[in-house]
Parts: sequence; structure tokens; C-alpha cells
Amino acid sequence: MMITTKQAGEITVLTLSGKITIGEGDLNLRNSIREELEKGTIKIVIDFTEVTRIDSSGIGELVSAYTIISNRGGKLKLCNLPNRVIEILQVTQLLSIFEIYNDEEEAVKSFD
Repeated sequence: MMITTKQAGEITVLTLSGKITIGEGDLNLRNSIREELEKGTIKIVIDFTEVTRIDSSGIGELVSAYTIISNRGGKLKLCNLPNRVIEILQVTQLLSIFEIYNDEEEAVKSFD
């Protein structure tokens, strides 16, 4: 999995590409979130536009990131979720936990 990082003011947007699965993308996601937290970033949007697959390990990393960021007084928001990811979040009853937006612009503006 590849992760592209960009700034929108004090908000960091992480655009994910590929699979968020055990041994493939889960560690990349964890490390990217940690790097942002070390910089003091507590407003993060994760863009799923190019995510092709996510497994329980990837979902676990999302929950972990959400918890860590929330505990620091920040917000984690998701955007551009493929239907398959939405279905997984529904089945795991996590859909109501995350703030989900249709696109990056909407997610970034929601911090105002």
C-alpha cells in the first residue's frame, strides 16, 4: 500500500492506495499516523479513493488511529470510501463511530 500525504492548513490528508491488509498496508498506515502525531497533527483525513481491499487488520488500525487521535483531542475523518469498505464498517458496527464524507473537500471543510 502507498500513502500520499498533503497538508490543508493544519489538517493532514492521507490518501491511501492499494490494500490495507495484514503485513501489507496495516503497518504503513500505523506508521503514517504515528509520524503525524509526532509532528503534533491532531486533525487527519484518510482518503480511501484508491483502496482496493481492507481486512480485519486494516480495520483494527483504523480503530486504533481513531482512539489515539481522539485521546489527544483530535479528529480522524474518512472520505471516498468504496462500497466494500462501507459494508465492512456496517457489519462490524463501526460505521457510526467514524465521521465519513463523500469527498476530501467536504471532509476538510468539516473541521471549520
